Amino acid sequence: MTNLSRSGYYYRSVKNDQEAIEALQALADRYPAYGFRKLFALLRRAGRKWNHKKIYRLYRLLKLNKRRKGKRRLPSRIKHPLQQQQAVNQSWSMDFMSDSLVCGRKFRTLNVIDDCSREVLAIEIDTSLPASRVMRTLDRILEERGKPGQIRVDNGPEFTCSLFEAWCIEKGISLQYIQPGRPMQNGFIERFNGSYRREILDAYVFFELYEVRKLTEEWIDLYNHHRPHEALGNKTPVEWRKQALSNNNNAAFSFQRLQGL
Repeated sequence: MTNLSRSGYYYRSVKNDQEAIEALQALADRYPAYGFRKLFALLRRAGRKWNHKKIYRLYRLLKLNKRRKGKRRLPSRIKHPLQQQQAVNQSWSMDFMSDSLVCGRKFRTLNVIDDCSREVLAIEIDTSLPASRVMRTLDRILEERGKPGQIRVDNGPEFTCSLFEAWCIEKGISLQYIQPGRPMQNGFIERFNGSYRREILDAYVFFELYEVRKLTEEWIDLYNHHRPHEALGNKTPVEWRKQALSNNNNAAFSFQRLQGL
């Protein structure tokens, strides 16, 4: 015994939702970014009298539901004072910039500098620079220059993803995040970005990526070896680095002599 009536068992719905389905699907195809409320309002403006319960049932039946994009939650960031570093490789700064070719194609640059000497360590240029590309660029710099104590970055997805954080832990590099909406806390790289923007990105019209890379390589050589920097006592970044390394070596030698006495 199922206690089901004979009429209920043999009942077949006579509702025809085909017209409503076609109207709803046509609007969804025309306006793919619209959600249920906007589509329902368009149906009403077109003179359709179907109620919201029926339209929402069909909306779900057609799997038109828009997944709500949750807000990315960041852990609270501590304000770290921006201080002049006393040794090279003590702290690096990184940031992204963007521009476009004449054809409208967007490209990005990953800029890396040493906070002590202000020397440009790398400017990576491509249409896409995911976290894996960031790590490859840093691996190349580490082979040439050694490992920094820390890297100061903003809260971009390439820097906050678990892949990049795991890479930094493996290398023994501390990540120093600035507070969201406080670019002045990464002032060294922001100051550098302004110079690169004025002298390269805004100064030339680019047709191909290789033009951006070629002009950037020439500019890096000029910036590091020939351009005096006021914050460095009008020395070039390379001159400042060599002086800093020489002072550190002399201090270490003096310490060893004292230890031997």
